[in-house]
Amino acid sequence: MTDKVKAVPLGYHTLTPHITVHDAHRAIEFYKQAFGAEVLHIASAPGGKVLHATLRIGDSILMLNDEFPEMGVLAPSAATGSGVALHIYIENVDAAFDRAVSAGATVKMPLMDQFWGDRYGTVMDPFGHKWSLATHTRDMTPEEMQREQEKAFSKMPKSA
Repeated sequence: MTDKVKAVPLGYHTLTPHITVHDAHRAIEFYKQAFGAEVLHIASAPGGKVLHATLRIGDSILMLNDEFPEMGVLAPSAATGSGVALHIYIENVDAAFDRAVSAGATVKMPLMDQFWGDRYGTVMDPFGHKWSLATHTRDMTPEEMQREQEKAFSKMPKSA
């Protein structure tokens, strides 16, 4: 073979999220319903747990696997979640947000127009992973963004 293998496989980006979930088969169905995920590959362990799955959401790859506690591979708790959020830019965030909630996601921050130029909201999926969804609605200079941020923060209650 004379062709050089690419360090980043075709269809991937430099940064590719790889998450662990409890009940990967159910999670895959949720991601298909909520985010329009397309299943590219599933490798199963004996007994049926998912060793590795590759999904496509929009133009990006999401990899996931079942938890394997015996190997220290644990999913976040659906009650407390993870400290990481997965972000999706999408053409129609209102429809995508509604689809995610209808599929079983919990609203953590309702959709609203944000000072940085996105229509943005967050949900938690039934598997403990946070997702932020947005449509970019306004290109802004750093100075415009700073002014809008100051206006937005001046309207917020002061924290202790």
